[in-house]
Amino acid sequence: MNRAPNRLTPAIVLAVAAATLASACTAAAPEPRPHRTAPAEAWVDPATRTELRRFYGQKLTWSACGEAYQCAELTVPMDYARPENGRTFVLPVARAATAKPGRRIGAIIANPGGPGGSGVTSLLEEGMAEAFSAQVRERFDIVSFDPRGVGGSDPVLTCGADDESAREGAAAPESGEAAMVADPFYPRTAPERTGVLAEAEREAERCARHSAGILPHVGTRDVARDVDVLRAVLGEKELTYFGWSYGTSLGTAYAEQFPRRVRAMVLDGAIDPSLEWSERAIGQGVGFQRAVTDYTRHCADFAGDSCPGSTPEERAQLIEGLFAKAAREPLPVPGQEYGVDADMLLTAVSMNMYTPEAQWKDLSEALADAERGDATRLAELAEAETETETETETPDDAGSGDSGTGTGPGPGHGHETPTDNEPAVLQAVNCFDTPHPRDEAAYWKALAPAHEAAGRYGTSSILTALTCKDWPRTTDRPHRVRAAGIEPVLVVGTTGDAATPYEEAEGLASQFPGGMLLTYEGFGHTAYGRGDVCVTRHVDAYLIDRRAVSPGTAC
Repeated sequence: MNRAPNRLTPAIVLAVAAATLASACTAAAPEPRPHRTAPAEAWVDPATRTELRRFYGQKLTWSACGEAYQCAELTVPMDYARPENGRTFVLPVARAATAKPGRRIGAIIANPGGPGGSGVTSLLEEGMAEAFSAQVRERFDIVSFDPRGVGGSDPVLTCGADDESAREGAAAPESGEAAMVADPFYPRTAPERTGVLAEAEREAERCARHSAGILPHVGTRDVARDVDVLRAVLGEKELTYFGWSYGTSLGTAYAEQFPRRVRAMVLDGAIDPSLEWSERAIGQGVGFQRAVTDYTRHCADFAGDSCPGSTPEERAQLIEGLFAKAAREPLPVPGQEYGVDADMLLTAVSMNMYTPEAQWKDLSEALADAERGDATRLAELAEAETETETETETPDDAGSGDSGTGTGPGPGHGHETPTDNEPAVLQAVNCFDTPHPRDEAAYWKALAPAHEAAGRYGTSSILTALTCKDWPRTTDRPHRVRAAGIEPVLVVGTTGDAATPYEEAEGLASQFPGGMLLTYEGFGHTAYGRGDVCVTRHVDAYLIDRRAVSPGTAC
């Protein structure tokens, strides 16, 4: 899953920076600013349509929304093919203005990841601005927004609360050993697959029931169109953009539609648009399996004495033992009726591969506690990543887009939205952006190669994609980047990245005309903003001076 990375707090960034002052950084001498590649064909600006003028010509009304921030609302058409039909999204926007306007170059529009990540929350509450260096913040405003359907967007996407009544009609599981699934992440028998398929179909049906009116309009290509509207109303002739994780898909979608509008673009934690659905699922499974192996080998470097076991083999055996126990019965959580099942355990382990410096200590202590018979901490880690969505008072109205234009009062002005709709958007956008087969047999066929390549981490990725079987269709197809005439784009890849494997960074950089790759030899998801001095130096020089990064540069 392409999860919005939680940017590190300033304190953690400073601590990591202090530990990496001597970090290795291999590169040739800095090169001057790269030149725009010659366009292969004439470019037609899709924003020149007269029906879009009212959106491109709107004025943002900024108001204080915190000690150092300003907020506004941006109106964009729900359907760019029919912008005159009156249906719109209203998107919250926030900015951290530069403290030195005399040195200002412009604004950086940033996306923290997802899909489903709230840019406004990331900026106001999670330290996105502090992820950028002081030098960059002196030269740029940092601007972010909630993409269509996300967070404070109006309307907002929701799949609603899980409908327990739908489960009542399903066949009850058999009792005893006959009902035990040998591998909960690899259904092999017809009854096992029937249950998995029914759950996926229920999920798709719930999302369609609550948000059918907007599901076809939350894809990344439309979000990229919104970015261009935001660029224009900010007064920026060209876009300076930074995208982490899913934000790299958003940046790529923008680059393909508006190649001549890009001043500078950094894509950190890359997603390769040329991959088929199963290739991406298996590749990400390999990434997480590799990251867990890295954890067993390098845990002590980050967690110190908290790291369970004394060898990598002991740590691997501990994790495998817990999965075996959880497959038989949930790991106990004293004082609670529920325990940690295999799905929750997978979530707790996988989602703590993102920032080792901030997560591996807690994960280590949780694993050790679970081995001693108390899975309380594992449950807390899993639940922190799977917050359930809450219903609005009128969920169908909020999500359908059919009962209003979406121009009602925004967040903070009486508009109630789900407290966390990130899982719903994550599923919706991932399903809509990449074509998935309608035939369930294609998913069962993909399980064997996924299991061979990445075990439970591969097969679970295939099963997650099963919900996409009944999703609205997209006209997009996997393809190599088409962005003739764009300024050279900087792709940043982390060799130990689980969520966006390094191989995808290599692939994406090679597809952009004049694309540049900066390699961070380390662990965790994404690189910039985590304190590495070498990464910061190269990215800053590119953002500020558009200085090229030489081939083979590694930090």
